[in-house]
Amino acid sequence: MELDPEFVEEFANLKVSTRQISPEELANFDEKRPLRERSQPKHPSYGHIPQFFYVPPPPADRLRHLLRKEAHSVFLQRQAEEQLDNEELSHLWEMLKEHVTETTATKQQLINYDDYCRLQSAVGEKCRRYLTARLFAYLLCDSPYLGFVEIVSIYNYTIRKVWLTQCRIGLSFYDEVGQGYLREFDLENYLVDLIPTLIQIRDCMQPTFQKFYVCTVVKRFFFFLDRLRTGRIRIREMLASGMINELMELRHAPKETDTETEDSSPTNWFSMAAVLGIYESYLSLDEDHNGLLSKQELAYYGSGTLSSVFLDRVFEESHTYDGEMDYKSFLDFALALDNRQTPQGLNYLFRMLDVQHTGYLTEETMHHFFKGIQKQMQAFTEESVNYKDVSNEIFDMVKPKDPSKITLQDLNNCGQGETVVSILIEFHKFWAYENHNNNPQNV
Repeated sequence: MELDPEFVEEFANLKVSTRQISPEELANFDEKRPLRERSQPKHPSYGHIPQFFYVPPPPADRLRHLLRKEAHSVFLQRQAEEQLDNEELSHLWEMLKEHVTETTATKQQLINYDDYCRLQSAVGEKCRRYLTARLFAYLLCDSPYLGFVEIVSIYNYTIRKVWLTQCRIGLSFYDEVGQGYLREFDLENYLVDLIPTLIQIRDCMQPTFQKFYVCTVVKRFFFFLDRLRTGRIRIREMLASGMINELMELRHAPKETDTETEDSSPTNWFSMAAVLGIYESYLSLDEDHNGLLSKQELAYYGSGTLSSVFLDRVFEESHTYDGEMDYKSFLDFALALDNRQTPQGLNYLFRMLDVQHTGYLTEETMHHFFKGIQKQMQAFTEESVNYKDVSNEIFDMVKPKDPSKITLQDLNNCGQGETVVSILIEFHKFWAYENHNNNPQNV
């Protein structure tokens, strides 16, 4: 295995002590003796609680950082070598068929625990790590056959576990800090290297569009998984979310049944059609073609009836350039409005509504936003709506713990959060809600 050239260079330039070593010290030197631990005070709890966190080296200690990175890379390579390859998976399937206990009338191949134990002895050590007693008991709980498990369920479980492990190893190679999470920069590097393997993307990717595709995909990951806006997401959460599965589906050529027509919505959010859709939406709003969106340009997003009060708050809270919004900020905005039924979408919109940053909405705060809706109503119709009636309806829908204020948790718990925020920020949504008895399909 070849070492990282940076690590080799740093080690070559390492400054060591110039003190002369005596012949006696050389004679007593034991190369097999472990290095002494760095002297540091240990907490009394170490006596009964093992240490589970090791402080990363300081930023200035470049050699230790490179050594840590190299060791992490070697560990991941060894983990990758221990995974089952396609040939070994095919052999496992053949062995499963050889150890079938009985076959049902519907051609379902079943195995009982006795034959499962014989299978464990017949396969190699790498396969045996997957075929545990725990796995058989787990699958038996959901099996419709008393005392039997379908061999296909064992095989599918093994394939999925191998795939998830390989995916985690692949993501971990880009974890430069080695703490189990990826920063935006790390995820961008991962996607750039991944694109050549995505059959549905690489063949239609223009070189000039790649950075926008990567930016869009990264933003979606961070919008849904980095709820606290820490600038990093856990690799474990990426795998558990299922978003990586959706991305990896693009490695396979699309089936004829998956072909998207002009009138249909893309079934995969990471597909080229979906990403181009949101990018073209951004370009269509940019009337002066300066690469940024002003408040007046953003007002035409979606239905074109977002209130000016809400848009003012969006530009106050978003990162702007001379008062205009870039593509990254637009992605957060669009993802929130298109997914306002999700906790992540509500979190974004709640931050816009929480003018005082108090963590809750009062009747006065909501009235501030509803004035923007009332202003739009005056332009479209002569009818007027009493805000007190709207406020009472909102509090009746949410049923907050504190009857005088609404928190983000209240909005998530009530199941009506999407409706509440929509009638405060968008005129056509409010109008649809007001007339939902006449046109329930418009709500």
